[in-house]
Amino acid sequence: MSLVIRLAIPCDAVYLPAIERSAAQLFRAVDGLHWLADADVMTVERHRQLIALSTCWVASDASGQLLGFISVQRYGDDLHIHELSVKQSMQGQGVGRRLIEAVMNEVRSQRLRAVTLSTFNDVPWNAPFYQRLGFERDSLARPDPRLAAILRDEYAHGFAPGSRCAMVWRRSCNG
Repeated sequence: MSLVIRLAIPCDAVYLPAIERSAAQLFRAVDGLHWLADADVMTVERHRQLIALSTCWVASDASGQLLGFISVQRYGDDLHIHELSVKQSMQGQGVGRRLIEAVMNEVRSQRLRAVTLSTFNDVPWNAPFYQRLGFERDSLARPDPRLAAILRDEYAHGFAPGSRCAMVWRRSCNG
C-alpha cells in the first residue's frame, strides 16, 4: 500500500472526526470501554486550531483519501499526542506507526526533548503498541507534573482509576 504522510491542511479538518469515530469502534470489543465507541470526538474547530499550529499530520492513500491522523500540541520541549486515529478498515497495517514516526521526526528536526501521551495500560493497541515503538511509562517515582495532571483529569472524566498511564519517547542525544 502506498501511504503518504503529510501535515494536515485546513480543508482536512472536516474529515477527521469521522476517522476518529471509525477508529473508536474497536473499543466495542473491550469490556468496560465499549462506551468509547459512541463518545464525543474532537471538534472540527479544534482540528483547525491544531492544523493552524502545524501539529497535525494525516495519512492518505495514493488517491488522496484520508486514512488516519495524529494531532499533537507543543508543551515546552515536548510534543504531546492528543489523538491518534486510523480508520477501522485500515487498522493493523502500519498507518498509526507511520504517523507516530512523523511526530518523532518532528521532535528530532526541531531538537525537542520528547513525545508524550496518555493511554490505556492494558488495551493491546494502546500502551503495549507504544512500548514497541520505544515509549516508556512515565516514572511513578518522579512523575512529570503535566502528565500527572492529564491523568488526574482523565480519571475525573470517567476513566477507571489505574486504567491509564502516561508514556514518554525521548529523542536520543545523537539524533
